[in-house]
Amino acid sequence: MKKFVLSVGLVAAGTAGLEAAYAPDAGSDASRLWSISGTLRGFYDGNYATASSASSRGSYGFEVSPEIKINKPLQQTEIGLRYVYGLYYYQDRQELGENPIDQTHQLDLWLDHAFTERWQARFQDSFVVAQEPQLLAQGAATTDPARVEGNNIANTATIRLNTDWTRQFSTVLNFQNSFYDYQNSGAGITTATNLAPPFPPSMVIGVAPSLAGELNRVQNSIALDLQWHIKPTTTIFAGYQFGQVNYTGNEPIAPALAYTSDSGSKTNFVKERFSDSRDNRSHTAYIGLQHNFLANLAFNGKAGVTYTEDYNDPQQASSFGPYADISLTYTYRPGDYAQLGYVQARNATDLISVDPGNGSIALDQESSLIYGSINHKLTPKLLATLIAQAQFSSFNGGVYNNEVDTTYSLGLDLTYTFNRHFSAEVGDNFDDLSSDVPGRDYVRDRVYIGVTATY
Repeated sequence: MKKFVLSVGLVAAGTAGLEAAYAPDAGSDASRLWSISGTLRGFYDGNYATASSASSRGSYGFEVSPEIKINKPLQQTEIGLRYVYGLYYYQDRQELGENPIDQTHQLDLWLDHAFTERWQARFQDSFVVAQEPQLLAQGAATTDPARVEGNNIANTATIRLNTDWTRQFSTVLNFQNSFYDYQNSGAGITTATNLAPPFPPSMVIGVAPSLAGELNRVQNSIALDLQWHIKPTTTIFAGYQFGQVNYTGNEPIAPALAYTSDSGSKTNFVKERFSDSRDNRSHTAYIGLQHNFLANLAFNGKAGVTYTEDYNDPQQASSFGPYADISLTYTYRPGDYAQLGYVQARNATDLISVDPGNGSIALDQESSLIYGSINHKLTPKLLATLIAQAQFSSFNGGVYNNEVDTTYSLGLDLTYTFNRHFSAEVGDNFDDLSSDVPGRDYVRDRVYIGVTATY
């Protein structure tokens, strides 16, 4: 089980998603069947609503986060569960007469089973109810960079089957399902009637889409890797992945539109779009390498090309794009490690942005995600953790086609462990979104101090 160096809470809102996805696997503590802990923190959030600089507001507050872990290793099976509840109080929202409380839930389940020495399976599920974009992204590229009101759900389940056919050849079959459901629903619609040709008698001419209409979706992917073990420290592989994204909001997301072709000789008409207009399927082919340069220096990477079909859009776009998932991990002392990685892929976006010149909408984004982390014990009792991320996301289609969102995130945490039951921490999370889309930028800084009790 991957260990979470940073406990979940205010610091988790900025960095736990990265920690969960990118921390080296340090193994499980087989000596403990269960553990419970509770964290209390005070904080100052300089822009709790992730608003633009002109309208940002800061707030003092506190956080309470109880956590329970269960881990049961058996002869051929390991079963685990981790649940964290977060309650956050914002003083400024109380003074404004708004609901001052945010609540989050995180539930992780995993099951490892070895059928035989050559056939192993792993099931893993991560369920989140949250408002912060990094938690809802679950370690992947962020689809909506702003904080979102409500009980918003993200769930990702993975099944992985490893089979060693011979000493040199093995396969990895991987299936993943992701589900997203946003509480904000119900699009605002403006209609017009008795229109002259080429318009229909009645049509939608204005839409204010909801987040549910834009982002509620189910994502499925299945991948097969063929692996050749050249030597104990080196494996090469080739693979194929099929992906399917279905948007489930069942709401209008863009109005009908008439536009003139480039030649100016013809008027084109595009009907209003609904959530499922952004459905797509993808085919990805890649090659990869796993190599241990040293016993404590490991490389794992794959790169290839993705072909995406936006088959439900009236303009039925299709395109090729790069794909990559690369990481380098250096464990320089027990409990101390550094990691650097890069991910290139397409992801959903909250922005629709209809282009009046050609009728296109923003179907998704092409994102480059660079991340890094350092986990270092300054003393036997003082742990420093630094996590950084940069995301560059360009829009595919719409009036902001090829425009870019650039997000930088940095988290620093210092934890002092008094004994096995008590620790204290102080930290800072900084986020900066710079966007080519007007009004989308924001800067947010959060500082906190807290204590954790564990039994």
